[in-house]
Amino acid sequence: MKILTVFGTRPEAIKMAPLVKRLNETSSIEHKVCSTGQHRQMLAQVMDFFEIKADFDLDIMQPGQDLTDSTCRILTGVRAIFTEFRPDWVLVHGDTTTCFATTLAAFYAGIKVGHVEAGLRTGNLQAPFPEEANRLLVDRLASAYFAPTQRNVDNLLKEGVSPERIILTGNTVIDALLWAKEKVRGFSEKVPMDVQKVFDSGRRILLVTGHRRENFGEGFEQITLAIRTLAERYPELSIVYPVHLNPQVQQPVQAHLANISNVFLTAPLDYPDFVYAMKNAWLILTDSGGVQEEAPSLGKPVLVMRDTTERPEAVEAGTVKLVGANSQRIVEAVNIRWAGEATTGSTNPYGDGQASQRIVTYLSQT
Repeated sequence: MKILTVFGTRPEAIKMAPLVKRLNETSSIEHKVCSTGQHRQMLAQVMDFFEIKADFDLDIMQPGQDLTDSTCRILTGVRAIFTEFRPDWVLVHGDTTTCFATTLAAFYAGIKVGHVEAGLRTGNLQAPFPEEANRLLVDRLASAYFAPTQRNVDNLLKEGVSPERIILTGNTVIDALLWAKEKVRGFSEKVPMDVQKVFDSGRRILLVTGHRRENFGEGFEQITLAIRTLAERYPELSIVYPVHLNPQVQQPVQAHLANISNVFLTAPLDYPDFVYAMKNAWLILTDSGGVQEEAPSLGKPVLVMRDTTERPEAVEAGTVKLVGANSQRIVEAVNIRWAGEATTGSTNPYGDGQASQRIVTYLSQT
């Protein structure tokens, strides 16, 4: 059997890495990896950490390109790979442009698609944009659905997907996180010394990440206002913010948060460094999907700067609270945490670290 795994962003690479390793170890499968390069700068370090290499690299990113440009370049790029390496299955992950465009190209080529992390839904095509549309379209075209939770399974069943094509696996991000936890013992030398010292200081640390397209503009104005307010209100709080490389994130963050003594702005952390940061944070403020899944395994509470989430399991477990990209709601939620008035759930609803093996077992039997 021939299988091609395709990813292009850092989150995809993290979540697909344990699956790639399992597939490479399976003698009955001829497996190759394609990177679209959608997150060029942040992708290489993840692949180095997990010791995986791409057999094909599309290197799609160009200055100033939009979603249409990316989609077209992926479509034509993977088409050429299908001609060279005719796989029986193409595996994609989640809800990115890479995931959608690869699925569409495979559908055109008559190749079966396995969708890892299938069945997530918010019910709102604009939140997140374009991810909600991407995942819906992929799940109309896929041949196998690797669903992280029972809720995801139920979503797919309601949409008419045949039960025999849905496999409840858990989330591969837990596989990746458990592997990383055993390997990571401290920060690498890439992390600025002032950030390392903050984590050694014993102070409460608020770890911040933000990148969602729907928060560009007013959303990030609100987010930076909240962070500035918290920094002033709680001088004994250290706020560490690895800032996404997108200029629409960089600009408001640098404009409003530079030169505040207890706010530490740094470049995006490599995955092992970010795992260590999460392990040692007091509270995490994010608009990321993956962090919502990783935090329960680390026992960390998360405030999510979105109004909807396709991962409600963590909200129900009490690990995650939705606060939106709203300054007042963010500040109020941190105030409650600071006062010790909020409890944190300890249940991890996203699996046991065996998701990748379940996927490989299914594929080996087809």
